[in-house]
Amino acid sequence: MKQIRLSILLIILITTVLFTSCSYERSSTTGWEFNSVGNGGFEKKAYEEQETGPGLILIEGGQFTMGRTEQDVMYENHNTPRTVTVSSFYLDETEITNHQWCEYLYWTGRTFTDFPMIYKKALPDTLVWREKLAYNEPYVEYYLRHPSYRDYPVVGVNWLQANNFCAWRTDRVNEYILIREGILVLNPNQQNNPFTTDAYFAGQYEEGLNEAGQMPDLNPAAASGDRARDMGTRHVRMEDGILLPRYRLPTEAEWEFAAYGLIGNTVDGRITERRLYPWNGHYVRNPDDQWQGSMMANFVRGRGDYMGIAGNLNDNADVTAPVISYWPNDYGLYNMAGNVSEWVMDVYRANSTEDFDEFRPFRGNVFKTKV
Repeated sequence: MKQIRLSILLIILITTVLFTSCSYERSSTTGWEFNSVGNGGFEKKAYEEQETGPGLILIEGGQFTMGRTEQDVMYENHNTPRTVTVSSFYLDETEITNHQWCEYLYWTGRTFTDFPMIYKKALPDTLVWREKLAYNEPYVEYYLRHPSYRDYPVVGVNWLQANNFCAWRTDRVNEYILIREGILVLNPNQQNNPFTTDAYFAGQYEEGLNEAGQMPDLNPAAASGDRARDMGTRHVRMEDGILLPRYRLPTEAEWEFAAYGLIGNTVDGRITERRLYPWNGHYVRNPDDQWQGSMMANFVRGRGDYMGIAGNLNDNADVTAPVISYWPNDYGLYNMAGNVSEWVMDVYRANSTEDFDEFRPFRGNVFKTKV
């Protein structure tokens, strides 16, 4: 008798579990069910976290002292220390390489066949190598495209070009995600009408749609017949959490925060040592026994000394160095000191240190009405 009652109880429990798993989640505000055609079709998609884009590293945010770290011997007074907080964000592990920029150039030239100026505007200024009293012509001709330099950082790129690269990267990453998820089919020939994230969100990109992979539209107004179950389809929305946010340049505060990598100096909510460089100490050589004396970054050691003495080169880089060189900081970022200068999103203002926001400081906001 107990076995029969136990079996009945198990059946009831299993039935209850199945019924619970099939039921819709309800709104804590109105009590209406989500994801139900009969209730109007407002959706709540399952979402765990945003996927990490290729090449990116998560930088855990926090507060730090931004600005001057040593005495201002010139009394310029335009980098006053101030305490600010930045949110967590993603940053590339390395500088953008020549090979990555050549990928961008190739795509641009292949796609905008009727608008060659778009390709020309994306070309770096290779003449930055040219000097009146030095023979740097091999760099002018070979540095950007020769495979020997493919892993070296791209140079001669202006701020507008860097922002255009970010926009291109956003669209290519999101297009790949949609292809991977079966929503788009591979469409390499998009001459003069390429995929863009904005056009897709606005419903203005219809090429390459995979009819079998479109998302069902639970809005009953989109039904193709009189029956609600004959659902229509829709594009992916931002609310679905599938596409990544826009790539952009870091703010000055974000870049400086990431460069110091103070996460390695944090103990019990305290920063035990402030840094001059992305490593501890006042020295530019590695103190570890295994690498003792090796340069921590690529820079000019002294007047006329760009790389050291033959047989004992100090940083082994006469100009730039490959992007994965030396030692990463405590966030895992390479070359956050030395090698090449890097663009940030801010505009320069001498009084930025006197008038700033303590949370996510940034100079350069332009507010427009979003259509």
